[in-house]
Amino acid sequence: MVALQPKRSDNSTTYSPVVHFKHGTEVIEFTSSTSSNPPGYHVGETVPVLHLDTDPYNAKLDFFFSLWGGAVILGGIGAVFLLIGGGMILVPLRRRRVDDYLAHQGVPIEADIQSVGINTDVSITGRNPFRIVAQWQDPATAKVHVFESHNIWFDPSSYIKQKAIRVFVDPANPKKYYVDVSFLPQLAN
Repeated sequence: MVALQPKRSDNSTTYSPVVHFKHGTEVIEFTSSTSSNPPGYHVGETVPVLHLDTDPYNAKLDFFFSLWGGAVILGGIGAVFLLIGGGMILVPLRRRRVDDYLAHQGVPIEADIQSVGINTDVSITGRNPFRIVAQWQDPATAKVHVFESHNIWFDPSSYIKQKAIRVFVDPANPKKYYVDVSFLPQLAN
C-alpha cells in the first residue's frame, strides 16, 4: 500500500512513495529513495516489493528505476567520460597513423607556401596555434589544391627559409594529405 511523502527544494516539489507491507505479523514501512513530480504512484495503490526474508527492513520497490536507476545514471556519466577520454587518445593516434601512412605511401609533391596563419578555430588557454598554408596546381587537371599543416604551437615564420614545402598526397584522394613540417624545430615542453 502506497502513501506519498513530499520533498521540497527551492523551486519544486517531488513525491516519494511511502510503502507499507506485511511481513509475517509485522507491518513494515519504508520510503523509496526515488521521487518524481508528478507522483509515480497513487495513494492506496498496491505495488510489488522486493526484500530478503531475513532482512525485510531493506525492502525496495520492484521497478527498474528503483532497483537500477543509480547504476544507470552513474554508468551513463561514466560512458560519457570514457568516450571523451577515448576520443582524446584515439583521435591523435589515428591522425599519426594516417600521417605515417601518407608519408610512406603518398605521392610527394612540392607545394608553394602561401602564408603562415593563426588557426582561430582552435583555442587552448586563450592561445591559438599557427598553420602553414600551401598550394599546388595539379599539372594533369590544372586544378589548384590548397593544403594546411596540422596545428603548430609556435610561430614557424622565422624557421621557413624555402618557398615550397613537401606534401604527401593520397593518389586516390587528394583531399587526404600530410604537410611535412619535420624541418621545424621541436617545441620544448
